[in-house]
Parts: sequence; C-alpha cells; structure tokens
Amino acid sequence: MRIESFTEAAALAIDQLRANKFRSGLTILGIVVGVATVMAMSAMIQGIQASVAGEMEAMGPKNFIVMRYNINSVQMSGPGRSVASRPKVTPLEARRIKQLPGVRETLVALDQNAEFVNGRQRLSTVPIAGRENGWAQYTNATIVSGHDMLPNHVRAGAPVVLLTTHLAETLYGALDPVGRIVRISGKPFEVIGVVKMSDNVFSSFQRNVAIMPYTSLLKHLGAWDGGIAVMVSPTASASQDEAMDQVTTLLRTTRGLRPGDDNDFALVRQEEFLEMFNTVTGVFFMVMLALSSVGLMVGGVGVIAIMMIAVTERTREIGIRKAIGATKREILWQFLFEAVTVTCIGAIIGMVIGAGGAYLVAALTPIPASVPLSAILAALAMAAVAGVAFGMWPAWKAANMDPVEALRFE
Repeated sequence: MRIESFTEAAALAIDQLRANKFRSGLTILGIVVGVATVMAMSAMIQGIQASVAGEMEAMGPKNFIVMRYNINSVQMSGPGRSVASRPKVTPLEARRIKQLPGVRETLVALDQNAEFVNGRQRLSTVPIAGRENGWAQYTNATIVSGHDMLPNHVRAGAPVVLLTTHLAETLYGALDPVGRIVRISGKPFEVIGVVKMSDNVFSSFQRNVAIMPYTSLLKHLGAWDGGIAVMVSPTASASQDEAMDQVTTLLRTTRGLRPGDDNDFALVRQEEFLEMFNTVTGVFFMVMLALSSVGLMVGGVGVIAIMMIAVTERTREIGIRKAIGATKREILWQFLFEAVTVTCIGAIIGMVIGAGGAYLVAALTPIPASVPLSAILAALAMAAVAGVAFGMWPAWKAANMDPVEALRFE
C-alpha cells in the first residue's frame, strides 16, 4: 500500500469520526478506558517498585537477615525437621556473628503489636519495633525531638519508647511527648524521643509506629523470643556471599550440625523481599490488564459497528473504486487502516489520560510514578492489534462486494 493510500485512509477515518462524533466517541471510549488503565497501572507499579528498591538500597544493599525460617518460602510441614522444632535465633548468636571478620554490624530485631493509651486516647494495635542501638542505619528515619535509646536502656530492658510524629500527635496533640508516660498494654513507658519517618510508598503503614529496646519488649510486654531475627551488615571489604558463608559456618558449628544435616536457620537476602514484592505487584498488574481488556473488547465491538456502518454508507463508493480498477487487497487494507486509525486515536487519548493520572500520583503521593516506554509501546500495539482484529470483518465484507451490486446501491 502506497504512502498516499495510508494518508488517504487516515483522512477518511478522521472524517468518519467527525461526521459521527457521538457514535465515534462511544466507540473509542472502551479503547480509552483500557489504555488509560494500563498506562496508569504501569506507572504506579514502576513507581512503587522503584520506591521499594530505593528503601532496600538505603538499608544497605549487602545486608541480610538471620531468621528462624525464611518467611518468603516457609513450609510448616514436610520431610525432615519441621520449622516449629527449629531452635530460636538468640541475642548471643547476634553477638557472636558481630565478631566475624566479614561482619561490620549486627542488629537484633523483634516486632510485636500492642495497645497504646494516654488519657482518653486509645490505639488498640500499634506496631512496635523492638531494636537495639544502631537501628537508625537500617531505616530512613530522623529523631526530631528527644534522643535515641541508650546502651544502658537495651542492657536493662528499660521501659522507654520512641514514637513516630503521627503517633505522638495522635496521643498527645500539640503537647511535647518527650518525658511523658504512655501506657503500653497497661504498662507505663517513658517517651524519650520522636521519630520522623521518610516519605515513601510505605508511609501510610509507618504513621503509627513505636521503637523500643527489644529487651523491653521481652521484659515488660511478654514478647515471644522465637520471633527474634538478626540483621547483618557486612564490612566494606567483604561481599555479601562471603559474610553469609561465615555466618553459616559459625551457626552450623555452634548448633552442632553434622555435614549432612540441613541448616536449621535461614539467611534471607534483601533482594528476596524485593523479588517477592515484585511478584505480588506483577500478579496485580496482570489482573488489572485482564480487567482493562474488557474495555478494549467493548471498544472493539464499537469498532466493528462503526466500520460496518461506514461500509454500508460507502457501498456505492466501493463499487465505483472497484469499477475503475481497485483490487480487493487495496480496499481491504483501506478499511483495515481506517479501523486501526480509530483505535489508535482512542489509544492516544487513553495515554494522555493515563500519563496525567501518573503525574497526579507522583505530585500528590510519595510514589514516584512514571510512565515507562514499554507501556507506551504496549498501548499502541494493543490498539493496533484491536483495530486489525475487530476491523477485519467489515474490511473483508467491503473487499468482497460485487461491484455491480454496489453501484446499484441507493
């Protein structure tokens, strides 16, 4: 098909849209909705993944966690030693790990939820991060008031706590919470500091969070020590694999494991959490893609309808073109190209709306949403395929018209 024919077909398609604005608008609406959904979801998912990757990078790309079991792939039953029978990870093991030549720092971590009460303010389930000194280097957080927990607090299991800014405002309003008492599960704790968490995709989940010595969780709130994990930061000169090998050797030796025994602990890389998150968002994206395809189907049915009307209205024109030598192939390509033009116009409108939605998300939320090039190409490809698929029947009907019958059409 010549360039002139492509230009002519596009012009004819646009004329059809102008001549039947309302009908055409309904026709491309499904295409617009489908493409806009794909664009907006692609931008949001890419932004969320970039934000998560940034958080992982800030926490240390070489860091890993020693856990009782890998929460990403745990199996509670099966052959061999069950997860429930595994020994707990202990603070003593954390201290031993810290002495390894490939390890720069370790951090004991223990999490639990509890009720916070101050006067009439009552929050039933506040997440508590039980940590020790040095916890801030694993988190994008800044102490804006008061001070951090001290080594003596951790050693003694002192009843002290740090609150996030939102949690402090919820419990104390405009009052300075530092030095005041908050009751946690009925036990009095002194507020020693206020922490501001960085804005990120998890900000809404970090609004009400408390940080205290993990020993305080064990001593005062009866936390289960089987949930203890150890965050490990390798030295600058040691690779992650080298540090993990050293930790594995140490734990197998101190736990008395024989050469043929499986590890009764798990070393979890931060990348595994990222991979799990990417898998979840990938499934979510596929579901949204399937839902958006419904819009494309609706738009496709509209394309068939508008093209069949166009074929009927231009029956005499088709007869004249065939009478002066136009081939079936030329007429087929002409109507197919018109159908693709209609769907591509819908795709372009959808891309503009989707990109606008991504811009608003990036401007109004911590999610750095941006439209990837792959989503733009995919949207155009989907529109072109939809145009060919749904325009084939009207184009085939036009191409196979009897020129004599077409010229007689009134």
